[in-house]
Amino acid sequence: MSLSVALSHRFEGFSLDVAFEAGPGVTALFGRSGSGKTTIVNAIAGLLRPDRAQITLNGTVFNDPETFRPAHNRRVGYVFQDARLFPHLTVAENLDYAGRFGARASGRPHIIDLLGIGDLLQRRPSTLSGGEKQRVALGRALLSDPALLLMDEPLAALDGPRKSDILPYLDRLKSDTGVPILYVSHAVDEVARLADYMVLLADGKVARSGPLFEVMADPAAVPLLGVREAGAVLQAKVTAHGPDGLSTLKVAAGTLNLLGVQAPIGTHVRLRVLAQDVLLSLEMPQGLSAQNILPVTITAIRTGDGPGAAIALDAGGDALLARVTGRAVTSMGLQQGQKLFAIIKATSVAQEAISGGSTSAPAPQL
Repeated sequence: MSLSVALSHRFEGFSLDVAFEAGPGVTALFGRSGSGKTTIVNAIAGLLRPDRAQITLNGTVFNDPETFRPAHNRRVGYVFQDARLFPHLTVAENLDYAGRFGARASGRPHIIDLLGIGDLLQRRPSTLSGGEKQRVALGRALLSDPALLLMDEPLAALDGPRKSDILPYLDRLKSDTGVPILYVSHAVDEVARLADYMVLLADGKVARSGPLFEVMADPAAVPLLGVREAGAVLQAKVTAHGPDGLSTLKVAAGTLNLLGVQAPIGTHVRLRVLAQDVLLSLEMPQGLSAQNILPVTITAIRTGDGPGAAIALDAGGDALLARVTGRAVTSMGLQQGQKLFAIIKATSVAQEAISGGSTSAPAPQL
């Protein structure tokens, strides 16, 4: 799949001017409210005709100076924040509605099973929870046989427990369907768990884009992600579960012992390690309660307007990020190319920051 987007559109008091490309897997459009995310997906879906645009999907032109392909001819599925199910129809009838747009009838049982909505088929939307409504909306969008699935803040209206309930279904959706997804969010945890590629938006422009693992660990992205949310995402393999509740995971630079890992041995998972939870030491630490110690090399140092500094680290080929004070940078004499040690507490990587994949090798990244 190849999606190419270049568009500009002006509203009163706001101008959008962006260009990016997306490939297979999940591409996240991330930015604060008002950065232009929904305008972009509405333009891709054909719900908005931008002032200027060049949008193509797999060589098919959606928009250019002479062309505007209507929404119903784009083969784009759209899942909105509020589900938008037909209230007078049952779940089964809502799913059947996709038949008007070239439904994949043969795939209906698989989609129903994938999303766990078999027990909901005879119910009406008013009787469903928020998470159940979103799963049905996903099913309806998938059954329209889309070449691209747009998801605009699909979890934003859900509370914490309901959000946790539906994330595993999105994991399965990503791995089982093969449908490329453009995922809009301003929640870093969702993006870190699901995305392969990331487009960071700020003030109506693309501030940074690239593979998720690179963008999340880029010191320049810290102001855009937020200092408390910034951090790296690592690929790891579960190698053991201890009787004390600690699990051992293999990463590129060594091993980590973490709490709350539910994935079976042999499973590849993602770990989100917040920059504020990474400590640095000039020498191999001794006598610490924290025993997750990785050898690293500084690849970049970025200081901002405040007292903090973001330190980009190479951990055996993985990108890691630490946030320390400017005073620490000076007193430790930190500089690019310096070798040192990163310390990560077992309790600092929350269970919700660990997402599972499969027992096979991780999918290649863009």
